[in-house]
Amino acid sequence: MFLKNSVIGTSNIASNFLVRITDIQSTVQSGSATNAVEPSYTDTTATFKTNLVSPGDSMKYDITVSNEGSIDAALESIEVNTKENEAITFETSGIENGDKLEASQTDILTVIVSYNSSVTSQPENTNSTITVTLNYKQDDETVVPPTPTIIIGGQEVEIVTTGDGLYKDEYEDGKYTYKGANPNNYITFNNETWRIISVENDGTIKIMRNENIGNRVWDIGHSDNWETTDIKTYLNGEYLSSITTNQDKIVSHTWSIGEVTNDNSDLAGQIVDENGTQSQSISIGMITASEYLRANTNLEQCGSFSLTNDNYSKCKMTNWIFNIVPSDDFLWTISPGINRDEVFIIDSYGGLSLGVANAFLGVSPAVYLTSDIILTGDGSQGNPFQIIA
Repeated sequence: MFLKNSVIGTSNIASNFLVRITDIQSTVQSGSATNAVEPSYTDTTATFKTNLVSPGDSMKYDITVSNEGSIDAALESIEVNTKENEAITFETSGIENGDKLEASQTDILTVIVSYNSSVTSQPENTNSTITVTLNYKQDDETVVPPTPTIIIGGQEVEIVTTGDGLYKDEYEDGKYTYKGANPNNYITFNNETWRIISVENDGTIKIMRNENIGNRVWDIGHSDNWETTDIKTYLNGEYLSSITTNQDKIVSHTWSIGEVTNDNSDLAGQIVDENGTQSQSISIGMITASEYLRANTNLEQCGSFSLTNDNYSKCKMTNWIFNIVPSDDFLWTISPGINRDEVFIIDSYGGLSLGVANAFLGVSPAVYLTSDIILTGDGSQGNPFQIIA
């Protein structure tokens, strides 16, 4: 069993106020539990990966938080979020809401990871994560704002609320989406430039090719049923065979292929409709119509299908996916329309429209990468994420 976790503490410098993580130590509590890699930490994060072999195995992690400033601190809140998994349990202790942390003093947050002893068979889900956020304030009641982050391939990535970057998704719990004109979501895959679309709530990383690989027909027989289309056959046959580097990092995955109502004003409802029909598990697909809309930071003018089409000249300026659309051409999505032979496309104006399924239009493949990859780089165009393991 493989288990990946990250513990995230937050800190801030204000005058001589400095609270940060300074150590992490692990000990086997019981059984054959081991570290998959040595635990590590930065000022704001402690990261560990645990191998749990048999029911009853457990590992303890002691994370030291130090007040290295001259101003006393107090814990404003502690937030614990886990992905539910009946086979894996977490316990935290040692630091509680309201605890004081005086200048030059330390405190210990303890996390115990256990393989549930009541599990009697190999579970389908062998991964789970925990995120613990510690929000400290100065003891004079000045609140220290947290700096939320997540770990992508071992790299700490800040969660933003404005500008280009990675956002907590507004519509699906546990999902994070890259938004803006040019966020730092570049990744080298198969020795080509791709872009990270999102970090999914199952931990997988969804990416798309940063160019049109050539115009192709969706389905010569006019069908908008993804399961039987020519484009699905090509992508998961000839094109998949052309991926010779990192193909083993692709996770076979279901894809949201539900029908979308044209020019609707309800993005949340559109996402529900898209997710309402899931494809067979395959390696390669394309983005949904809603993923194009969700990549935009201008929610006021571009926060729905109808708004984007009304304000396309502005919306294309704050959406990085538009830059992949071929000039004076169109790019297929995976989302069918209500009519039987039409599929949604991103047009060269920046909006969404319908294309007949037998048209020859641009294709940008998308894949899901395993959550266990290890990356270097910062995701910028000049220093893209690189898969090293």
